[in-house]
Amino acid sequence: MKIHLTMFSIVFVMVVSNNSTLAQDTIPSIVKMGNKAGDFVDHTYKPLTLKLNEDGSKYIRFLFWNQMWARATENNPGTLDVSGNPQSTSTDIGIRRARVLAYAEISPRFLILSHWGINNQTFTNGGVPGGGLTGNPGNVPVIVDPETGVGSASGMSAKKPQLFFHDIWTEFKITNELYAGMGLHYWNGISRMSSHSTLNFMAIDAPIFNWPLIELTDQFARQFGFYAKGQIAKWDYRIALNKPFSVGSGGRYEATTSRPVAANVVNDNWATQGYIAYQFLEKENNKLPFFVGSYLGSKKVFNIGAGWHHHPEATNSVTANGEIQNHDIKLFGIDTFLDLPINKASGTALTTYSVFYHYDFGPNYIRNVGIMNVGFGSGTTQNGPGNSQPMIGTGKIFYNQTGFLLPKNWLGEKGRLQPFAAITHKNFEYYNEGAWQYDAGMNYYINAHQAKLTLQYSQRPIFENFNKSGTAGEFIFQTQIFL
Repeated sequence: MKIHLTMFSIVFVMVVSNNSTLAQDTIPSIVKMGNKAGDFVDHTYKPLTLKLNEDGSKYIRFLFWNQMWARATENNPGTLDVSGNPQSTSTDIGIRRARVLAYAEISPRFLILSHWGINNQTFTNGGVPGGGLTGNPGNVPVIVDPETGVGSASGMSAKKPQLFFHDIWTEFKITNELYAGMGLHYWNGISRMSSHSTLNFMAIDAPIFNWPLIELTDQFARQFGFYAKGQIAKWDYRIALNKPFSVGSGGRYEATTSRPVAANVVNDNWATQGYIAYQFLEKENNKLPFFVGSYLGSKKVFNIGAGWHHHPEATNSVTANGEIQNHDIKLFGIDTFLDLPINKASGTALTTYSVFYHYDFGPNYIRNVGIMNVGFGSGTTQNGPGNSQPMIGTGKIFYNQTGFLLPKNWLGEKGRLQPFAAITHKNFEYYNEGAWQYDAGMNYYINAHQAKLTLQYSQRPIFENFNKSGTAGEFIFQTQIFL
């Protein structure tokens, strides 16, 4: 891991030191190249907008973004590589996100939005079954169930991932304080981070447990439903009635520990969710559902919010005598967000976000998740293989991330630096004890969030026999550009 850390650190320092594409922290911006000819490079950013009338009140707006990851991962004990051999560490490169979003208004009374793309393509997974005519079905020996950690033979491929819709909805204005819409939408409840934009994270990514239904009863954090949203004075709100995706084979009784373990079950019940926040300082824009992770000192924001998600009889478990018991999914969150310029002259700014989650999926519900996991086998711990860890379950989670935008003169015209750190404490009912974990890293903003590089180290706990037995780490280097 020391070798990988040194490698990524050298790459990061070289880019920061030698990059000749210069930009200030604000958009739009025009910066001067430091060459003898005195030429200018225009970094002015104009949104990709197609005007449908002279004054631009009728328009189609387009957004494109790519997030690429290169990683060095300390694998969980017992991890196998693609050939079935033990592998203690792994390195890889992949696509975390490649997205396109378009929305249009030809009247202030209605809006249409579509958002599509791919996620999580690695050299071993993320593609379609068989990979098409030039795929490699059967060459990858095992694929791991994300919940059980059990490996099995698979014809899945890393090639030709399938584009799919992330969001697609229609919205109508009822009053200045009330908008309503329907479709496959991202107007989520629970917390601010449950509706977070993927364009402007402060840490390299979301902690994932902020999307507790991810890829089970939702489609990449979206569900079909009706929603209402708006702002009344300093209150910002969103509520929804959703029809979650129907998935699951039900829970079980765990004989080794003599207890029921809940899991998702097929059902057709509707769910409700919502999130309400009070904005003490400046108001945030809520035309779209995506909350900003860091404003980089361009706004003064201090919000406190709370939210929920309730899905009746969405899981079940089995008692010792074989009786099936149904359980509601009841998820709650309360959070606070502060983004504050510190020194206007130097451009410094503080960003901090804290959230407390209380999740109830039924007794001892637990899910292991490993983002872009390239490890195989079943592992020799309760984490499973690769970078998997207990991520979502019945219990309580506390999370905080804090970052500080360093002064402009540290890099001059070459951009801005923002060190950040995050801490997490998860206490799941399934395990005998809770565990702390942390992330730390640095953002190098070449042109604010439109072009940035991020280096992050993430530490995760390892569980054996329902207790924490150790830790493992992962270095991630990300390039991001969006237009």
